[in-house]
Amino acid sequence: MSIEIANESGVDVDTDAVLAVARHALDEMGVNPLAELSVLLVDIDYMTELNHRWMGGDGPTDVLAFPMDEGSVDHGPGETTAAGGEPALLGDIVLCPEVAAKQAATAGHAPADELHLLTVHGVLHLLGYDHAEPEEEREMFALQARLLASWRSTRSR
Repeated sequence: MSIEIANESGVDVDTDAVLAVARHALDEMGVNPLAELSVLLVDIDYMTELNHRWMGGDGPTDVLAFPMDEGSVDHGPGETTAAGGEPALLGDIVLCPEVAAKQAATAGHAPADELHLLTVHGVLHLLGYDHAEPEEEREMFALQARLLASWRSTRSR
């Protein structure tokens, strides 16, 4: 699994842990080991710009996911590459550590825990999960909680 990470946020982030939780989520979801993922950590100004440009939102958001194309997602153990024989390009996850830190304070947990949650959230969006409808939200958030719990249990061993 190829996961590239770039921290352009100006905030000190444990990028190894972000990579580890992303890899765990992808492995648990049975994503092709040849898949490629990009994670970008950005500042509030750039996240505000991305949120406005791509989502029509005002202000910064915590996470954005940009899937490459659904044809490149591995849907089973028989698939090894995307159409054309190239490794599957899942897409990009963009995180804003400053927004994550504010949300973490409100939720009463560490900023790193919020970044891990947002990373898993972004991975699930890249895999086609959504939370626009109540049933979708229940499914996605339950899966997100399960993935985070299993990742945390592997770290505490």
